[in-house]
Amino acid sequence: MRMMEWSAASATNAYFDTLKLCNDRRRQCGSWKTQEPGSNEFVSALAAGMKAKLIVEVTSSVSPSTIALAAAAKHTGGKLVCIIPEPVLDESKKLIRDSGLKDLVEFKTGDPFELLSNYENIDFSLVDCKNDEYTRLLKLLDVNPRKSVVVANNLVGERKGLEGNLGVKEKRVPVRSTKHPIGKGMEVTMIGKNSDQRGNENWGRGRKKTSGKSKWVVKVDEKSGEEHIFRVPG
Repeated sequence: MRMMEWSAASATNAYFDTLKLCNDRRRQCGSWKTQEPGSNEFVSALAAGMKAKLIVEVTSSVSPSTIALAAAAKHTGGKLVCIIPEPVLDESKKLIRDSGLKDLVEFKTGDPFELLSNYENIDFSLVDCKNDEYTRLLKLLDVNPRKSVVVANNLVGERKGLEGNLGVKEKRVPVRSTKHPIGKGMEVTMIGKNSDQRGNENWGRGRKKTSGKSKWVVKVDEKSGEEHIFRVPG
């Protein structure tokens, strides 16, 4: 199994790629919206920074999160497996192709409960929790016990994520869940020990700056002049 180190450069590049791609798409299609501003850039930076190779998304249709994960795969040399319903396949392929990410995304259609069994040691996964049986999908994930991340997205209303309850094959593997790391409706679960564990314990506890080893990254978009701030593990 692979041990992944954090790459600030990959995180930053994926962040800005996602920002640009999603903004371009919004200009082309006014209905292209995200539930929480900055959430897609956050997810992309996290997946790229941890150098995730196998990324899996289970969703009802291609969304900004799909673009974000594909952008991350571009900077890790990995691939995104996107599990979607058959009726939206053609539209989804076109959107990804138009975004220039075709070679980074592998689409799979069919029963997600059956398809997920084909993937082991997943480094980074995102499940759209609009599916009524999302809890079963989350628990079916075969994650990389060394170091992996599970994102439960669109947790609206009374819906709950893993809350740290994720079964892994290896015993004594830490599982830490953080609700609302950015905005609302998202839970991020981190699995496994690594050399930066102390810094990682504080990385997702809201937007208030802490004294831990996590880092705040400030970048300025040269074209728009906008300042973007996001936090990454130390």
